[in-house]
Amino acid sequence: MSYMRNEQDIRSQGVYYSAGLRSYLIKVYNYMALALGVTGLVAFLTVFSGLFQVIYSNPVLPFVVMLSPFALVFYMYYRIQNLSAQSTITIFFLFSALMGLALSYIFVIYTAENIARAFFITSIMFGSMALYGNTTKKDLTSMGSFLIMGLWGLIIAFIVNLFLGSGPLYFAISFISVIVFTLLTAYDAQQIKDVYYRYNDGSEVVATKLAILGATTLYFDFIIIFKHLLRLLSLLNSRD
Repeated sequence: MSYMRNEQDIRSQGVYYSAGLRSYLIKVYNYMALALGVTGLVAFLTVFSGLFQVIYSNPVLPFVVMLSPFALVFYMYYRIQNLSAQSTITIFFLFSALMGLALSYIFVIYTAENIARAFFITSIMFGSMALYGNTTKKDLTSMGSFLIMGLWGLIIAFIVNLFLGSGPLYFAISFISVIVFTLLTAYDAQQIKDVYYRYNDGSEVVATKLAILGATTLYFDFIIIFKHLLRLLSLLNSRD
């Protein structure tokens, strides 16, 4: 983006950005919460309307459903400067609906009790770390860099386990993923504030686009924590 502001300008408009930042953060978390609601509703309706059976009875459709949300997000990031605020919002909610299709299997393979429990725990963990990231005066950049390295390690371990099929490694990946993405939530929450100060030019259009990008980042953090925590709870319950 070409909305860079120098730090002196930012400090000189501290009161303006204080009010603007609050409004921006409210947008970020409202968009994220709405997107999670859309994802959950679409996932539920996909299973209980019979659409799930249609998708998974076709050898190609499951791959299309799994990959299409990520393709849409890449498109949004790549075209963000040229998109209008309304187009960005539309793409974001279309992405969340497609994620609902991709995650609909959760209602098939996990119990309602485990889904509710995982969602409740994830909400507490995510909310606590997001609040910390938004309020702490400590610079979390070094922690974020370390966690991103850990993320790459998780990706490699996941690929290796596709061939090994190891249950203990699968459990370890899920456990570490919950920790890494819970901590990343704090880092991302702080980065979202920094991005606002760095790129916002005072216009509503730019603030909306930045809010959507921030909501997308936090949405992924929440979903990944939730998915891996759900797996852990399911594995633990199966051992009882």
